[in-house]
Amino acid sequence: MATTAVPAHAAHINEHAFDEQSGIWGWLTTVDHKRIGVLYLFTALAFFIIGGLEAEIIRLQLQGPNGHIVSAELYNQLFTMHGTTMIFLAVMPLSAAFFNFLIPLQIGARDVAFPRLNAFSYWVYVFGGIFITLPILFNVAPNGGWFGYAPLTTKLFAPGLNIDFWVIGLQILGVSSLAAAFNFITTIINLRAPGMSLMRMPMFTWMSFIVQFMLILAFPVITIALVFLLLDRFFGTQFYETAAGADPLLWQHLFWIFGHPEVYILILPAFGLVSEVLPTFSRKPLFGYPVMVYSGMLIGVLGFGVWAHHMFAVGLGPIGDSVFSLVTMLIAIPTGVKIFNWIATMVQGQLRFTTSMMFGIGLIALFTIGGISGVMHSSPPADLQQTDTYFIVAHIHYVLFGGSIMGIFAGIYLYFPKITGRLMDEKLGKIHFWINFVGMNLTFFPMHFSGMLGMPRRIYTYDSGQGWDTFNLMSSIGAYILAVATLIFAYNFLKSRKRGEIAGSNPWGAGTLEWTIPSPPPEYNFAVLPTVTSRYPLWEGDERDAESARINSQEGKTAEDLHIVMPYNTIKPAIVAGGLVIMFSGLIFAKALIFLGAALMVTSLYSWLLSPLEPEHH
Repeated sequence: MATTAVPAHAAHINEHAFDEQSGIWGWLTTVDHKRIGVLYLFTALAFFIIGGLEAEIIRLQLQGPNGHIVSAELYNQLFTMHGTTMIFLAVMPLSAAFFNFLIPLQIGARDVAFPRLNAFSYWVYVFGGIFITLPILFNVAPNGGWFGYAPLTTKLFAPGLNIDFWVIGLQILGVSSLAAAFNFITTIINLRAPGMSLMRMPMFTWMSFIVQFMLILAFPVITIALVFLLLDRFFGTQFYETAAGADPLLWQHLFWIFGHPEVYILILPAFGLVSEVLPTFSRKPLFGYPVMVYSGMLIGVLGFGVWAHHMFAVGLGPIGDSVFSLVTMLIAIPTGVKIFNWIATMVQGQLRFTTSMMFGIGLIALFTIGGISGVMHSSPPADLQQTDTYFIVAHIHYVLFGGSIMGIFAGIYLYFPKITGRLMDEKLGKIHFWINFVGMNLTFFPMHFSGMLGMPRRIYTYDSGQGWDTFNLMSSIGAYILAVATLIFAYNFLKSRKRGEIAGSNPWGAGTLEWTIPSPPPEYNFAVLPTVTSRYPLWEGDERDAESARINSQEGKTAEDLHIVMPYNTIKPAIVAGGLVIMFSGLIFAKALIFLGAALMVTSLYSWLLSPLEPEHH
């Protein structure tokens, strides 16, 4: 295997990357997938901080027995919004930031299939996120848990506006996810560079590809559940009214048929990022590539067959319990395969313990703990003991913080130089890693013990003498340490954007296609569409790979210089997204807004669809 990367360490940053689109208007109207990826990154990190602040207040309240920091009602709003924010507004959009920025670069494409739909997806996410987040400032935030169990969320039991914001907000965010999913499936199928067969695609693109199909199959189910709840709340139907003969388990089945695949929708992109990080810093190709692809597919399929393990306590009966128990055990196998393949990738590699690599290894360690406690819940008797206790809180955080967030941090440190042209500070990065690692374990590991001692989830205060005091204090101290780690990351991230060391096109000596072009990439990505002959063109490719890499690494040319036609910027997707949100919000505020929003959406969409995608003078 050749191990010489094409030398492309330019001594300056690609000045022309975003020149033609500078200023706020440029960002509002952009349809460039890279800039939309950057918008997703900054917005999702902002929501990540908001979700973190909600968690800090929760931990402050539970730090000791009989806490009085917040009221029971505000506590309900905080834990509901913490879960909703972290899942729908932080982790999923952080993955989407990488989908947007990386997928076209990794497959050798100039853009996504539907640039305006891409912009629309982002603006729907932003407006939906604001819609669901702002109510907490007025004490009317959603307060029924991120899972919103009906019939508890029907008008009878939740008469205020709180649940209305949640039902409508999630519907809006679902539109964003589905628009993005159709876009990326079309992009990956149709826009791969010559020679980029499916089995040559980088692992991040593969995991993202699987996730898009999961989104398309999972989100309609929660959409149905939410439409039923919306009709019950606003129009007096009785889908969830048990007095009218409705099944009280209907919501749970619909929600978890979405909710369990959702866990894999959150974790697979992080798995993909780690599968880019470990080969890069082990200086060898990913071990068992085909098996990694098939295990990802298997996770995608089996993820739809395990939902009722969230419902072992509801009395499904021995046959239902047995089937879902078995499938839950089975899904551990493809996940375990990935962990062993990552370890095998590092064995006998030329390891470099960069910040990115440390976060990647951290994911393997922490996610394994979450995975093992997940297999414990495949046993109905064990699950009955642990369900709705803090043991489950520990499990889900080891999966989503120890898995998704660690993987996303690994990806940010790896791709920051490609996005900005500058390197993040490695010294600060390693401090961030260790404080984050210690804080994460101190926060969530004690929850296993408080859960086994019977501490229920979602209680806002507790009496002393139940054996929970010490564990709660440890968890709260860990949460404060996590806050310090996040502040260090934020400082490093913002400082390095302007003052970080200039990176060049391939500072890590990585092997995949995105490292053959300048940093940050030009508007058109590739001056010459590459012809791909291997999985790691910069390590294993033939002369054609080397030649296209040499041409593409040259900086300073604009799209006009190269006679490449790119889609032009437009504000219309943002206006359509705004109209959609105004239309939905009319259900809560004033019926006139429904018609105003619909009119705005339809006229903008009509104008969008009639206007040409590319400048006419070309």
